[in-house]
Amino acid sequence: MKTLNVIHLLEAKEGENVEFKSARNHYEFDNLVKYACAIANHGGGMVVLGITDKRPRQVLGTRAFDQPERTRKGLADRLGLRVDFDLLEHEGKRVLVFRIPSRPVGVPVHADGIVWWRDGDSLVKMPMDVMRGIFAESGHDFSADVCTGLEIGDLDPAAIELFRRRWVEKSGRAELATLSHEQLLTDCEALTRKGLTYAALILFGTREAMGRLLAQAEVIFEYRSVEAAGPAQQREEFRQGVFLSLDRLWELINLRNDKQHFQDGLFVMDVPTFDERAVREAVLNAVSHRDYQLGGSVFVRQFTHRLEIDSPGGFPPGITPENVLDRQLPRNRRMADIFSKCGLVERAGQGMNLMFEQSIRQAKALPDFRGTDDMHVRVTLEGIVQDKNLLVMMEKVGRETLETFSTADFLVVNALRLGHPIPESCKDRVPRLLDLGVIERASRGRYLLGRRYHRDAGKKGTYTRKKGLDRETNKELLLKHIRENEAEGSKMGEFRQVLPALTRGQVQTLLRELAKDDKVHVVGTTSAARWYPGVAS
Repeated sequence: MKTLNVIHLLEAKEGENVEFKSARNHYEFDNLVKYACAIANHGGGMVVLGITDKRPRQVLGTRAFDQPERTRKGLADRLGLRVDFDLLEHEGKRVLVFRIPSRPVGVPVHADGIVWWRDGDSLVKMPMDVMRGIFAESGHDFSADVCTGLEIGDLDPAAIELFRRRWVEKSGRAELATLSHEQLLTDCEALTRKGLTYAALILFGTREAMGRLLAQAEVIFEYRSVEAAGPAQQREEFRQGVFLSLDRLWELINLRNDKQHFQDGLFVMDVPTFDERAVREAVLNAVSHRDYQLGGSVFVRQFTHRLEIDSPGGFPPGITPENVLDRQLPRNRRMADIFSKCGLVERAGQGMNLMFEQSIRQAKALPDFRGTDDMHVRVTLEGIVQDKNLLVMMEKVGRETLETFSTADFLVVNALRLGHPIPESCKDRVPRLLDLGVIERASRGRYLLGRRYHRDAGKKGTYTRKKGLDRETNKELLLKHIRENEAEGSKMGEFRQVLPALTRGQVQTLLRELAKDDKVHVVGTTSAARWYPGVAS
């Protein structure tokens, strides 16, 4: 990477790829995120703090972001990009430069749901024509291509009518009920002036037409009661329009869909091993994201307590298991739009989020992408409830409240249940969950599931221990430091190094408690104060 120096920066041209900010004392992190987002969408560049933007430029120096590594990580988390920084000095003045890489091919970068763009000196939402061009970089939409040889007679009228009924229910547009099949297909863009598209074939095609024109566009269901290799106990092939296959596919899964019974006093719940909403979303994801130009079929394999769904083609460019909740890039956009029109996809682009939310809501393992590679995607949905007490707690929070939970809310709860740190991208949800009593503060920057979870789990002692553990541990750390430095005494500044997460006031409270127990004493006051072990002589 090219080495930066301030002289070169003073001569650099400000524009779409470089942004100068004086930021002498402070700069808002959210503004930094927006500029970095826009620069990434323009191909990458730099945000320079401590230098004026007007020529002739001056080095003023900046005190903003005194922990640049922490800021760099925050930018990387918000943007999903690998951000670097340089800390420069010019005549004793600090200059901070954040290097922003280009967005991935075919994927615009967003910050908090907005794709930022530079228009002169202004930050604006990216124009739609620019966004369409970016999406086109990753390849054309196969489902929007005309399917040569496909005629209206190759489509199943029952599939079209099922789509019509769903579209009317979703949109409330009663006039759709009177349209001819040709006009209905035109309005949803399955039929263009050049002919019927592959979306029309895949969604509404007859078995004969599918076998003749796109045989790999089939979904194969298998039920296996054991893990051993060999023929499946049941196998059914769906080489017909998705609108005719989806209900039958769920019917097969539901035939062996056991219910798990849970009771807490008078409170009773029956939780299905396989949740219908999550399963349908997983199948629709597989159908609308697979690569139809590759051979191979979508497989839905049901085992006693889990479901595996395999689809040909890896993740679209820029999508990974780590960012799959934050980025959406349908490989077959025309099909995804038709699913959205008729409500098969509950929230456009949010199918994966729903799968994660349902898993956490039912206290099951998160969807698992192990086994995915460049040539196919595999998602596994586990059916066993892992934590009955979390299930009870979530239900008691209230259905109405849970409906307002975001995916981030559910991820916070799941992380604390497993003893994991709260994801950086979800930390802004903490105040609301605290207000609801779903989580509680254990100490500065540390949280645990609320009292009701531990009470219902019969773990009141565990709750008390988790709540109070940090306090006693912190006191022991202070006492250890004071004993090890008995000869010269210990200063307040040293205690702040020992417990950097605590405020000065919190440290003083712990020291007073130790002094009350005659474990330490202080000599002197204010900045001259020194702490020693034991009682003052």
